[in-house]
Amino acid sequence: MSDEAQKIHADIQHGRLHAHAHAHAHAHDGHTTVAVATYIDSGESVHLHGEDHLRQVTGTFDSPAQALLAFEKLYDAAMRPGPAPATDTERAAAEARNTPLPAHAEPVHPEPETVPAYAADAGDHDALLDAFLDAHSDWQKWRTWSDETTHAIHESQTLRIERIHEAGARETAWTVAAYETPVSDRTWVLTATGATPAPVVQELLDHLANPDDWTTTLGSPVSEKTVTTATLLPLADAGWNHTTDGPWIRWTSPSGDAGVQFDALAAQRPNQNLATWIVWAGPGPDRATWTITASPYTSSALLATLSESLAHATGTRSAQTPGHERKRAPGTVPPSVPAAAAGPAASRTH
Repeated sequence: MSDEAQKIHADIQHGRLHAHAHAHAHAHDGHTTVAVATYIDSGESVHLHGEDHLRQVTGTFDSPAQALLAFEKLYDAAMRPGPAPATDTERAAAEARNTPLPAHAEPVHPEPETVPAYAADAGDHDALLDAFLDAHSDWQKWRTWSDETTHAIHESQTLRIERIHEAGARETAWTVAAYETPVSDRTWVLTATGATPAPVVQELLDHLANPDDWTTTLGSPVSEKTVTTATLLPLADAGWNHTTDGPWIRWTSPSGDAGVQFDALAAQRPNQNLATWIVWAGPGPDRATWTITASPYTSSALLATLSESLAHATGTRSAQTPGHERKRAPGTVPPSVPAAAAGPAASRTH
């Protein structure tokens, strides 16, 4: 609507312009509406011509009487008292104003559900590492030249963490390596993939914060006692199922969606990097959503901590809205767990 027509409409709508009479007059493009009205605040009277965006003032008068007399002379028999009926446009506008707007549906954000730790969301692994380093001054953070990897090194130089920031959900994102001395070969190594749940990663970091838990077991070979202490007791107490298949000793959760596997054959091979332990969630270690692997000499205290976390700890998982299910990315196939734990030792030049 033109500025003038919009102002006239607003003045009528809000009672500032009072219509005394109206008429339907002939115009060059057919019939139109004319009216005589007075501004309440100033007392000025006007003749109006047209409808909606074409409405305009065609004459002004000092008093209502003068305006009405002139209007009667022009339109006489067609003259009708009061304001003109609302036009189609005005009725539509009034209906729109009086119809409640539909409430905009707020995005549904269901409360996260509490689940076993092994089924929890991965969360922000980088934030977990940053918080760990901020809380433990005996660890130092080192960045590689590409900023794709962070190394965290204990002041003893015998325990090192490698964090690959952009690793995929099923790719190695963490490598923890222990050494008997700062210049010796690795004693044990543990890896975790990018989708490892936040509570499990947190348990791992909490364990690494205490040097007594991992320095006292360096060089200790895997034994039946190690296996029993590390997995059987905490998992059996939680109702996990124990099976043996050739060299593999396996514990699976009551619902069958997580497990721990010990490879007795791999444990006998003289290779510090060979994956002897596999921890996973999913249908099985070869179709896992995340995995942790550990070599033969991995600290039994650390393995026991992980088993306790799997058996008893809980975490949160984002609830799915109705009709939305967790789906694997198109075209991806979970890789088999590698025979050897991935990831090189942290650089010894730091």
